[in-house]
Amino acid sequence: MIKVFNTMSRTKEIFKPLKKGEVSIYCCGVTPYNAPHIGNARPFVTWDVIRRFFAKSGYKVRYVQNFTDVDDKIIKAANEQGVTWKDVAEKNIAAYFKSMDALNVRRADFYPKVSETMDDIIKMIQTLVDKGFAYVLDNGDVFYSVEEDKNYGKLSGRKLSDMLAGARVEVDSRKKNPMDFALWKAAKPGEPSWESPWGAGRPGWHIECSVMSLKFLGEKFDFHGGGSDLIFPHHENEIAQSQAALGDENSFAQYWVHNGFITDGNEKLSKSNKEMVKRNKGFFTVEEVLAKYPGEVIRLLLLQTHYRNPLEFNETRVIEAQEFFGKLAKAYWQLDDLARKIHAGEFVKDTGEKNFAITVSPAGGLVEEGERLLSNFYAAMDDDFNTALAITHMFELAGEIGGYYNEFVGGKILPVTIDGDIILRVRDIYMEMAEILGIFEQPVPVEKAEEKSAAPELVNALMKIILDLRQNARAEKNWKLADKIRDDLKAAGIIVEDTPQGATWKKA
Repeated sequence: MIKVFNTMSRTKEIFKPLKKGEVSIYCCGVTPYNAPHIGNARPFVTWDVIRRFFAKSGYKVRYVQNFTDVDDKIIKAANEQGVTWKDVAEKNIAAYFKSMDALNVRRADFYPKVSETMDDIIKMIQTLVDKGFAYVLDNGDVFYSVEEDKNYGKLSGRKLSDMLAGARVEVDSRKKNPMDFALWKAAKPGEPSWESPWGAGRPGWHIECSVMSLKFLGEKFDFHGGGSDLIFPHHENEIAQSQAALGDENSFAQYWVHNGFITDGNEKLSKSNKEMVKRNKGFFTVEEVLAKYPGEVIRLLLLQTHYRNPLEFNETRVIEAQEFFGKLAKAYWQLDDLARKIHAGEFVKDTGEKNFAITVSPAGGLVEEGERLLSNFYAAMDDDFNTALAITHMFELAGEIGGYYNEFVGGKILPVTIDGDIILRVRDIYMEMAEILGIFEQPVPVEKAEEKSAAPELVNALMKIILDLRQNARAEKNWKLADKIRDDLKAAGIIVEDTPQGATWKKA
């Protein structure tokens, strides 16, 4: 039973899909006037995990994310750079995909753009005008009339009479009410424009998402999401104009899901805050962060805090996430090593001399813990997509895997074939968790997983002890032991070379 915190009701609700076995999602995308910063990444990583979770739970998911490729900021950037608005948008859309690919964000099913949805936008605006919810000014501007909508403010919980204080309202004496918002903006010299019944112009900000979500998901769909800064006015206005156009106050999105802000410890990350951008220079855009740290580490950090809570992002937090990721990766490689030993036939046949039943063997105990933790993992995700708690269950399993592996390589566990099948099931459990979280999908160098768990000085000291033991065996002509030490080290990825000056070692 999946529970979701619905911004509309301000409570957790049991998720009931509109269509059995299907989930429809619309997430507000970026306005590509420059490269995405790390705060932009959080909603897309969040929805990527939610989408993966639903798919793994057996749902067919339809996921839509837009690009606002026609906007004041894009036009301004184009004029400053001496290029077209389309050049700016396409360049930054490419930068967006590059960054999201590095964070393992899977592609949406559809990426509609404002510039490619103009006929549908004009049609919806005309519907609102015809129904009396919008009015046209002499110059061709079209505004939505909030006073005509008795339900306006239901998402944010604000009353129309109280909305002026602190709201982002353009001062325009031509409006009937200061809270009225633009559906269509009359063309200005040097700006891109499209022909409409009210003259040449381009759409306002809010109308586009209404049109694109309804076009690709229908009059009712399951989820609408984005950052919590979009609750008002963007999502509030989407609801108003969509339900007014459809004539159904129960239409449009059924569940509204919003992620919390990312801060630098002082303020919300924002491109418009020049002081904050300057303070975080070189560690602000996704590209800048990825130049220093792996994408999967950044992804893990974004998921270690529940999506609705604020998240502090700085280099100290990234380093901590990298160490945490190293511990998860260590268990990944331990399972990989065990799987290779299984396939190489290093797990001997059960002689029947001992009881190796699943309930009493070390591997049996491990798989029981794995199944229990997988159940807990899904329970955490069922409870409003609690990735923070889900990750702790995966980390606990990593510890159990490490304990088994250490006993195995230490010779304390007899590697029988029945345990081999069980270990492969444990690996499947671990990778099922990883798939939902979206990690281990990029090459994970062994040294990066291992060096986080043991300092180089300790490794060198241990290798000296091992090589000294081997040298003593050789001196005593115990070639069998000396060769076994060499071969075991090779199987662990370490090559021993005998030289006139003594034995040396290196990683394979």
